[in-house]
Amino acid sequence: MSAVWIEQEPSPALADRKIERENHKLEKRLCRLAGQAIVDYNMIEEGDKVMVCLSGGKDSYAMLDVLLKLQQRAPIDFSLMAVNLDQKQPGFPEHILPAYLEKLGVPFHIENQDTYSIVKDKIPEGKTMCSLCSRLRRGILYRVADELGATKIALGHHRDDMLQTLFLNMFFGGKLKGMPPKLVSDDGKHMVIRPLAYVAEKDLVRWAEVQAFPIIPCTLCGSQENLQRKQVGEMLRDWDKRFPGRLDNMLHSLQNVVPSHLADGTLYDYKGLTANGVARADGDRAFDPEELPVAGTLPTLQVIKL
Repeated sequence: MSAVWIEQEPSPALADRKIERENHKLEKRLCRLAGQAIVDYNMIEEGDKVMVCLSGGKDSYAMLDVLLKLQQRAPIDFSLMAVNLDQKQPGFPEHILPAYLEKLGVPFHIENQDTYSIVKDKIPEGKTMCSLCSRLRRGILYRVADELGATKIALGHHRDDMLQTLFLNMFFGGKLKGMPPKLVSDDGKHMVIRPLAYVAEKDLVRWAEVQAFPIIPCTLCGSQENLQRKQVGEMLRDWDKRFPGRLDNMLHSLQNVVPSHLADGTLYDYKGLTANGVARADGDRAFDPEELPVAGTLPTLQVIKL
């Protein structure tokens, strides 16, 4: 009699262990990438008081979560202060963040400022509110950082945000300009850091589900479905599905800029450029055919290798 192989469904316990392993791998990846970004750009130093800007969205929740984990393991001593700006949007559940932060035992400050009314009054119905809202919010957070004695201001922007900003500036602003992992404010007084600069948004979406963060939607700008940023975001997500590794390559390109092969005369002296008979160490890369891979065959580059 011949044996018959019957494939059985995995047991619930086995499935649970697999999910647990995947969640653990995700947690390690988030901490590794955030830790590497912090090291690469010297974001946090000994004795820093980091003001963690918490909006109630998945990104800022994840940033706080990861920074708390790194704080326990870091070879340096630094403190965290969570700060939320309550902009007085109608229906904003103001009890959620204090309850969440008290449960975590994280020091926090809630800043109450009615920027919602200002934005609604100044911006005509149907127009994009992000620019004014962002300026108002930024000014308030800088003031709060001074009052709290914060040495760094941490924002929850991730890899995809940085790439979206790059394309927005190219498509609509005529500039090759992105969102840096670390910058000094225009007044020179504040240091802004983005610890999630290497982290993919899809990983943050998954982590928010795993951790069951109490997400608070933004009713001020979240309802503006036709924003240019959302359109660019959809384009990037489509690329990520069809061409795995492309977004990592794009982030990698922001870290490997060659001014001589762009067109900005303020960054490279094209007018003074002459053929002097001396070979360049990097060669004439503009005509190397291997620089242009066949469509759909982009290699997957690892942004960070530990």
